[in-house]
Amino acid sequence: MAHWERIYHERMTTAEEAVRVIQSGQRVFLTGNCSVPQELLRALVDRARAGEVENVEIVQVLTVGDADYVSPDLAGKLRVNTLFISANVRKAVHEGRADFTPVFLSEIPGLFRSGELPLDVALIHVSPPDEHGFCSFGVEVGITKPAAESARIVIAEVNDKMPRALGDSFIHVSKIDYFVPVSYYLPELPQGSPGEVQMRIAEHIAELIPDGATLQLGIGGIPDAVLLYLRDKKDLGIHTEMFSDGVVELVERGVITNERKTIHRGKIIVGFVLGSQRLYDFIDNNAMVEFHPTDYVNDPFIIAQNDNMVAINSAIEVDLTGQVCADSIGPKFYSGVGGQVDFIRGAARSKGGKPIIALPSTAKKGTISRIVPMLKPGAGVTTTRNDVHYVVTEYGVAYLHGKTIRQRVNALINIAHPDFRDELRREAHKLGYI
Repeated sequence: MAHWERIYHERMTTAEEAVRVIQSGQRVFLTGNCSVPQELLRALVDRARAGEVENVEIVQVLTVGDADYVSPDLAGKLRVNTLFISANVRKAVHEGRADFTPVFLSEIPGLFRSGELPLDVALIHVSPPDEHGFCSFGVEVGITKPAAESARIVIAEVNDKMPRALGDSFIHVSKIDYFVPVSYYLPELPQGSPGEVQMRIAEHIAELIPDGATLQLGIGGIPDAVLLYLRDKKDLGIHTEMFSDGVVELVERGVITNERKTIHRGKIIVGFVLGSQRLYDFIDNNAMVEFHPTDYVNDPFIIAQNDNMVAINSAIEVDLTGQVCADSIGPKFYSGVGGQVDFIRGAARSKGGKPIIALPSTAKKGTISRIVPMLKPGAGVTTTRNDVHYVVTEYGVAYLHGKTIRQRVNALINIAHPDFRDELRREAHKLGYI
């Protein structure tokens, strides 16, 4: 038996035993996305409900699935500090039972590594070890690898259903203190069917994407729709914090080859994936796909090295000067900055790059405009007016970079919903913009 195999078997235990190492007042990192370690989290919640721990801070980014660990009955025992607000913890944040830390995705690893946000314990989820004793972080590498490298104690669920993602995506068994063997399929987030508005937005975006471009795409109706319009493109590449199932189809069609990328030629570069089992099967041992921590993937200086970098990001509202709010509705925090600014700035500095903000022209069934005279009071400026280049709605493309306020106002009104254009023009006059 190899030395690593002895370590592996000696450190094998149950979820209940493993979480006993967590003490009151400690800070615990929880790996996220579709990689949440379900047995470990359940065991920690059970300990908290039994009154065995209090004031344990759970640091996370985005988690998928039920979030029993933010239940009101756990107040004072477990408290989430989320660095991006996912839907399952939003209510707890709004009610003051959970905390939100705003931070660029590219800078989160640095918080852990520098000790600015020191971690006592990391709860992670990995594939079984290979013949050399290395486990893969699987579908979530971007934040989890730096956290595991920074925490004093590392507890891992080892799941035979976790795909073996390649790249800078491994941890040796000697670096893990406790192993909990599990076997369950990962949660899935299959693509939906984009609506008519999303398809029209996607059509405009697709016209901005040249053959050979490198893309950053998020999750949601607009990115999914964009992929449907790229089937006739050639030699596209991917450098993105995350991707979903639509990318798999374009790889299989020969549209995404990564052959004209400037760096990492032939490779998809990504931090994590969200999608279906088909996607998880695609990334398993796939040498085309390289996972890296987000301080690399989302570094604007790395992103900018890709020529013709096209970054596609969403917004909640955009004001007539070009300020973008993507993380709050007025003062109410909704999500987080994520990687938007990282990729907008990286694409802006790319040779031939195109940073794009895409959003439907209206919300609430057409009753309110998302192109607004001013952002709502308390709304955060996610991307400044100085950073914005392209804004796209279903009514067209507004190019703002290097434009005067008057030119910006007119360009944005032209892509607002027709029902709101006269009102926007009147407000712009009142504000002295035109």
